[in-house]
Amino acid sequence: MRRAWIGHRGMAHEAAVVGDAFQIQSGGRTVELGRDEVRLLPPPPPSKILAVGWNFPKHLEEMVDRLPERAVTEAPKEPIIFFKPPSCLITDGEPIVFPKDATRVEYEGELVVMVGTRARRISPEEARGIVRGWTCGNDVTEREMQGADKQWWRAKGYDTFGPVGGIYETDMPDADALIETRVNGELRQQGRVKDMLFDPFEVLSYISQALTLEPGDLVMLGTPPGVGALAVGDVVEVAVEGVGTLSNEVVEETD
Repeated sequence: MRRAWIGHRGMAHEAAVVGDAFQIQSGGRTVELGRDEVRLLPPPPPSKILAVGWNFPKHLEEMVDRLPERAVTEAPKEPIIFFKPPSCLITDGEPIVFPKDATRVEYEGELVVMVGTRARRISPEEARGIVRGWTCGNDVTEREMQGADKQWWRAKGYDTFGPVGGIYETDMPDADALIETRVNGELRQQGRVKDMLFDPFEVLSYISQALTLEPGDLVMLGTPPGVGALAVGDVVEVAVEGVGTLSNEVVEETD
């Protein structure tokens, strides 16, 4: 089942997605709205956004080749987890702002899992029961700053560096589902859900051993190989088979 967060007449709603229409409950009845009547919203601000580094072996290999002095040189034995601030969150159709002080901004298309139930110290099997849904994400990164800083707060945390789909799917994508990124229509990244070193439920379980997962929390599950630079004017699209598509244009910072 597909659902979405939308804005309509100044109010935010969670809606069912039926074809190209959105259904909300209002006054005890179901109201159907067309795409031109609503505005897609990002997910409600989560208590935290977490992400997994180097969760695809071929991405690990490409980063070793590109950045041998900084990259992990062997597959991690546990998930590598980092934070992105909720303030970086945007959704489909909103612009990614290329910061004035940035040198190399890169895309990282990912599958994102959305937490639906509060959880602490759960097993991977128990983690299956806390998922609200699945959507597309883009872990936008300033690569030079990622290497220069001891922490990734700037590289991963600039305003607009967290595009996440406002439409989500309640059913998990198949293991063979493709995760793809296109820039200006050109395929740049491709991988499958099954290519992850740590599957989504292992990741959720691992995080929960240290942090309480809260409803609305978002976890970006790692990016396939093919990461690369973005420029002002580019349109970057992340698509997950069976889930949806996220599209954002890169614009210059003007303020």
